[in-house]
Amino acid sequence: MRLQSVPGDSTRPVTDRVKEAVFNILGNDVADAAMFDLFGGTGSIGLEALSRGASYVRFTEANRNAYNTLKKNIQLTGFEQKSKAVFGDVFGYLHTVPDREFEYIYVAPPQYKRMWQKTMLILDDNDSWLSDDGWIIVQIHPIEREELELVNYSLFDERKYGSTALLFYERKP
Repeated sequence: MRLQSVPGDSTRPVTDRVKEAVFNILGNDVADAAMFDLFGGTGSIGLEALSRGASYVRFTEANRNAYNTLKKNIQLTGFEQKSKAVFGDVFGYLHTVPDREFEYIYVAPPQYKRMWQKTMLILDDNDSWLSDDGWIIVQIHPIEREELELVNYSLFDERKYGSTALLFYERKP
């Protein structure tokens, strides 16, 4: 199914190659899992998770045009009952008391603004968003890659696909 795109250049759509790679890595584990798609954009990642059997996806999006497109794409795919789109600042939202855990948290913020690092530090500080055996997946440009000093999470894998890097974090043992 072809999703609507966000007008203008305010978002950075995930390439089909990267999306396919993410879901090849997750495999069947995405079935019945809950995902939190931060910086939701068009909803491409979260909606793909739902199409592969995820039980629930929550999206956050602070850009009004992207949020409106996201809502349309949720309706287009028929996943209104299995998802929730939240309009607003993801950083403030992540500071709240989590109302549930997620098996996967997908972090794909606007590039070159140090937003992925800020997101990871907030998630590290408020670690109840992620289930004990969950993963945080970060999608960035490779030049943004840097080591983070985290208390609760460690990087366990990373992959590069052209101008996209995927970083995988899990709870420290």
